Amino acid sequence: MKVLHIFKTYYPDTYGGIEEVIYQLVTHSADVGVHAEVFTLSKEVPRAIPEDFDGHLVHRIKRNFEFASTTFSWSAFNYFRKLSREFDLIHYHFPWPAMDLLHFYANHGKPSVVTYQSDIIKQKMLLQLYKPLQQRFLSNVQAIVATTPNYVNSSPVLGQYLEKITIIPNGIEPVPLTDAIKERIKYWETTLSGPFFLFVGALRYYKGLDTLLEAATKVPYPVIIAGAGFEEANLKQIARTKGLTNVMFVGAISEEDKHALLYLSYGFVFPSCTRTEAYGIVLIEASMYGKPMITCEIGTGTSYINLDGETGIVVPPRNPEALAGAMEALWQNPALAQQYGQTAKLRYERHFTANQMMQSYAELYRKCLQNGTAPGL
Repeated sequence: MKVLHIFKTYYPDTYGGIEEVIYQLVTHSADVGVHAEVFTLSKEVPRAIPEDFDGHLVHRIKRNFEFASTTFSWSAFNYFRKLSREFDLIHYHFPWPAMDLLHFYANHGKPSVVTYQSDIIKQKMLLQLYKPLQQRFLSNVQAIVATTPNYVNSSPVLGQYLEKITIIPNGIEPVPLTDAIKERIKYWETTLSGPFFLFVGALRYYKGLDTLLEAATKVPYPVIIAGAGFEEANLKQIARTKGLTNVMFVGAISEEDKHALLYLSYGFVFPSCTRTEAYGIVLIEASMYGKPMITCEIGTGTSYINLDGETGIVVPPRNPEALAGAMEALWQNPALAQQYGQTAKLRYERHFTANQMMQSYAELYRKCLQNGTAPGL
């Protein structure tokens, strides 16, 4: 079986949650008898270039421009039309509005699966223009994958397609403690003094880090913020203004540093405050390391990964008092924190591994192929 994955960006151009999910799927496909490749746009290539990335083929198409977070390429249309005919099934990763246009232009007639990673949240006015195309696209594909039941229940879109929906949580491969990670553990052990709460992620408006900084004024516990982004300068200014000596910004970090900090952390804080945070792959990584988590209830996958009172604490969004209270509760009760962490690790092993995710997708692929070609356009 040959499967082509479609998304607007991919490694090594960008690193994010959807890119990681695609990578995990592609690199585990051979285990279930699937040959997988990736179709994506890139501003780093002068023309369409198929190239190997970590053992799988990636078709990088020259990106011409970007508008409202949607990338476009003139040459992508004919390239995708021709390429899609070489595959048994097309796997789209939503959202990317230009992908809908590619689908209908190609008219490939192949069974199609959409992994619905997130609603479109920010572009509210443009969404009204896009809705007819979105509805036609989602109606045309054979199967829609939602990553958590929480997101199905809260999405204004997914409720219209319940008969097509399969729940498959995103998963990641266990990461061994390599020599490189152990070296970074030694480095951070000497750089940091004692236990700390950790945040890892892009410093963006919806991450709720202003709330975390306000919470840090109410409790004395060390907080490490790892990542970079548009809000970095503003957040650092807030920390300076508030005189936060218990908060350290460490900037963008390597994969080895991320795993070292997760290994050393006391607990993981993820205060995302809007539905733009649809899942939170880094929560899966924190679970893998057996860390208790603090998240906000925003009706998305964050509260599916972090179960309140089982793997950590879930608090209302944009509530620094509640966030500080959760940090206090974990810090002052190490036995409870350890219990939450152990449950989180067990939950990762049962529900969130890459192998489990790939096995579920392989079953869905087979069902789609058995049902024949896609509906007519």
